[in-house]
Amino acid sequence: MHHFLKVTDFTLKQAQAVFVLAKAFKDDRFNTPATLNKQSWGLLFYKSSTRTRVSFEVGVNELGGHPIVLNSQQTQIGRGETVEDSSKVLSRYLHGLVIRTYEHSIIEEFAKHSRIPIINGLTDFNHPCQLYTDIFTLLERYSPDAVDINTLKGKKVAFLGDSACNMANSWILTAAMFGMEIVVSGPEGYEPKQAVIDALKADGLPVNFTYTADPKEAVKDADAIYTDVWVSMGDEAKAAQRLQEMAPYQVNAELLALAKPGAYFMHCLPAHAGEEVSQEVLDSPQSIIFDEAENRLHAQKAIMAKLVELNS
Repeated sequence: MHHFLKVTDFTLKQAQAVFVLAKAFKDDRFNTPATLNKQSWGLLFYKSSTRTRVSFEVGVNELGGHPIVLNSQQTQIGRGETVEDSSKVLSRYLHGLVIRTYEHSIIEEFAKHSRIPIINGLTDFNHPCQLYTDIFTLLERYSPDAVDINTLKGKKVAFLGDSACNMANSWILTAAMFGMEIVVSGPEGYEPKQAVIDALKADGLPVNFTYTADPKEAVKDADAIYTDVWVSMGDEAKAAQRLQEMAPYQVNAELLALAKPGAYFMHCLPAHAGEEVSQEVLDSPQSIIFDEAENRLHAQKAIMAKLVELNS
């Protein structure tokens, strides 16, 4: 069974096909082939969500399927039913399952016992649907007709903030896969952890990211600057400490000016203006955050369609 738990779960050839499909879906949204015709797909949430829930619910519907939204606390999972048993049971009802959860081991356990494709809607380790969305959003600019992944080679992305968070991990994996340059920058103590290095090695990818505590050095000549919230779900108890430590890494006009002229500002949203990014940057012409948000729909439809093809 082919699942999508991390960005490298598609080959480069398969990833290229996903981006071409995403473009086709976006160009002619309301004539989407009914790839999920008469299929029921579950959307299981351990964490609250806006973009993931709405984009997947709409996407399943537009592909001809029926989305079923599940809150983990409103299922027997919340009362102690094992992931193994839950996965086996849901596999008897559903044709696919999207999961947004905390520990990455939860989604791996679901996939281990599943007879249907599992899609990672976010874990504490990585967020592959967001990254395919981000890459698609960049390809619309670098290669608007062919969305050719070869145009990504050598492009530099600077990630600022918690350099050990799931989005930093995701960019490290993505950059290695697509031949991009990635520099992550955050306070000492927030540098990338061994887990992402192990993931690179397991996939046969180069450990080629750069970490620096100097945000100005990180963004120099960058083609895109990326950031994420400084206090993620589960980190609320350390909010004051994290906000203080991360303050020098705010993406503001001064930092954006150090990147290449016309460099893009990117964010997976929701954004907290005045914390990880200034309102000025959010509102600037270089900000492509709402294109990213829209493209979650198109990219995820393409991911689901590709998984149906690979598992048929």
